[in-house]
Amino acid sequence: MKVLAVLCVRNEAAFLLEWLAHHRACGFTDFLVFSNDCEDGTDVMLDALADQGWLTHIRNDGPYDKGGIQFTALKHAQKLDIVQQADWILPLDVDEFVNIHVGDGTVPALLDALPEATAITLTWRLFGNGDQIRYTDTPVTGTFTKCAPAVLHWPWRASMFKTLYKNDGTYRKLGVHRPRNPDPARLDRSRWFDGEARELDAQFKTKRLFSNFGRSNTALVQLNHYPLGAMESYVLKADRGRAVHSDHALGLDYWVERNFCSDTDTSIARMAVTSAPVLAALKADSTLAPLHQQAVAWRHARFDALMQQEPFRALFGRLLMAGPTRPVSPRAARFMVQYANRARSSSKSATKAP
Repeated sequence: MKVLAVLCVRNEAAFLLEWLAHHRACGFTDFLVFSNDCEDGTDVMLDALADQGWLTHIRNDGPYDKGGIQFTALKHAQKLDIVQQADWILPLDVDEFVNIHVGDGTVPALLDALPEATAITLTWRLFGNGDQIRYTDTPVTGTFTKCAPAVLHWPWRASMFKTLYKNDGTYRKLGVHRPRNPDPARLDRSRWFDGEARELDAQFKTKRLFSNFGRSNTALVQLNHYPLGAMESYVLKADRGRAVHSDHALGLDYWVERNFCSDTDTSIARMAVTSAPVLAALKADSTLAPLHQQAVAWRHARFDALMQQEPFRALFGRLLMAGPTRPVSPRAARFMVQYANRARSSSKSATKAP
């Protein structure tokens, strides 16, 4: 059985190896990855991984259609053999990690638990910042464990899902959250189930993007979503821009609406038994290891460069003051002084006559 994950990335090389190791451990057999406008070596790393047979890499450098970068990639993907030959497909982002709670935690175990399903909704569980200021080269799934409660009543975006679906011809186009362009002759035979093994009604077959909120949706499977990361990483995310809504700048509103830290969930850690050896081998590879370290260094250097620009320095200051547990901690205050002094020094140097 071929289980395909489809991914679009830009400047994500520092996180890519962990993401691949985890999803290989979860039972994904194939990866199709699109990259665009990379400055940190993500595209070079993907080429190396493709040479090793890990994945299929395609540069998505444009021009882009009116749907934007990600939809252009998915439109291209639909024509490829790797998509046509897949049995099951799941489009994902690099900050999303599949977390299956049944059997051995793999896709085959989930399909065994839902044998009649032709589509399964993987509802987000949002993982917040947890007061992490500095970006560090540590596994995302182990660093960020503070999250939203299992039952949420607001906002509806916290209940959005990605769809693992059977590639049987019912849907003729990939979509970001759900497959698109259904074949009317096949649609009645499709059967959608949620992460609690509840069969879903007809509206999910054609239009829904989010699960019914105000109840648990993740007993069998959830999608761990890490949209924020460390505060430094969020500044870089704002600099990178959004893949779908590229005209929408990331600010404090996006942060506050996703920074849930009331609960703790470490259930994904059980997959480390299988994924950790895979990740260790990737990081020890003579080609991939220097590319990974280069990407880590790039993130630190890029953050320092952004701190010389007032819009990003202001955003970082707001993040430091918007922690979930206190207005401004002494630690956060030290960071604010540090970067304010650095910016002041840089400004004085720039105004000196040559």
